[in-house]
Amino acid sequence: MNRLLREHGFATTLFDSPGALLDHANFEKAICIVLDINLDGSSGLDLRKKLTDAGVTAPVIYVTGNDSTANRAAAIASGCIAYLVKPFTAQSLIESVERAGVM
Repeated sequence: MNRLLREHGFATTLFDSPGALLDHANFEKAICIVLDINLDGSSGLDLRKKLTDAGVTAPVIYVTGNDSTANRAAAIASGCIAYLVKPFTAQSLIESVERAGVM
């Protein structure tokens, strides 16, 4: 995803853990945040709530390889702008990020 987004002109910042993202202090320039639902023992849904509680308002795009009705409903309830199920097309990711950029 990093390479794909860069090829389409988007600057990206990668984080190696949920804590690293939470510790990031510069969300003003973020078009959006792409979060996996499953984060190696953690939940992208929980991370989104923590970001929201911290005042981060950047739109969120969720990606998941483990689609479920519960995850989809929770993601939509959290206000995400897209919910992409792996494997998703490159175009669906790019369109979602572009949509976030005009919000």
